[in-house]
Amino acid sequence: MYKGREGQWAFLLHRISGLAILVYLLLHVFSIGSMIFGEPFYMKIHNTYDFVLFRLGLVAVVAAVVYHAFNGLRIILMDFTSIGVSVQRQAWYGVLGITALATLYALIKLIPRIAGGY
Repeated sequence: MYKGREGQWAFLLHRISGLAILVYLLLHVFSIGSMIFGEPFYMKIHNTYDFVLFRLGLVAVVAAVVYHAFNGLRIILMDFTSIGVSVQRQAWYGVLGITALATLYALIKLIPRIAGGY
């Protein structure tokens, strides 16, 4: 029986981050494509994105993209190298560390935007 160790969490977070990126991409395509309905409709949608939860969502998008990308590299390391499986746990903690640092950096850089400064 699988005991819910790092591999299971890595798999689950990889799927969730992939779905989050897909949702962001679909929302992005819809918002850009809404221009075909006219500028008032387009501006109404983009004014909705000024809501604070959407601003915080920018930080979540950074976290999802960074985690998904670096965990994908970890998976490639496991699949195509002889040492990948033996260091997969340490590599996953490395992925979490890189994700945390990138998310913190994005949060610091986006604080003015989140607070409504621009």
